Amino acid sequence: MKRILLYPLFVVLLLSCNDNDAIKRKQEEAKQEIIKTEKAFEKLAAEEGLKIAFTHYGASDAVINRNDSIHNGLAAIASFYSRPSNGKIKLSWTPDFTDVSASCDLGYTYGKYVFQLTDSTGKTNEFKGIFHTVWKKQKDGTWRFVWD
Repeated sequence: MKRILLYPLFVVLLLSCNDNDAIKRKQEEAKQEIIKTEKAFEKLAAEEGLKIAFTHYGASDAVINRNDSIHNGLAAIASFYSRPSNGKIKLSWTPDFTDVSASCDLGYTYGKYVFQLTDSTGKTNEFKGIFHTVWKKQKDGTWRFVWD
C-alpha cells in the first residue's frame, strides 16, 4: 500500500524537475537572444549613429533617461538624438550581466559604457559609466528595450 502512495509523489517530483530544467533552458536561450540583440544594437550605433540605433531597437513605448531628463517614446528619442552634437560621437558598451524573467518575456542587462565626443579641433573627451537596459520580447519575437 505504501508503494502505491509514493509512486504518484515520485512522478510529480520528476515532472517538476523536468519543468524547472525546461524553464532554465528557455531562460538561457532568452539571455543569449538579448546578448545578441545588445551586440547588434551597439554595431548599428557605431555604423549608422545613435538616432537610428535607438529608434530601431526601442519599443514603441521606450523610455530613455539622459542628463536627468526622461524621453518617452520613439519620437522623443529620435528628437533627443537629432540634436546637434558639435562633434563626432562614439558610444560603445558591453553588458556584464543579463537576466530574464521566468516567463522569458522581460529581461535586463547592465554593464559599462564609453562615450566619446571628438570636437572640431580633434580633441576627444571620454566619459565612462554604467548602463542599465530593460528588454521586452515583442509579439514578433524580437527584443526591444523599454528602458535605457
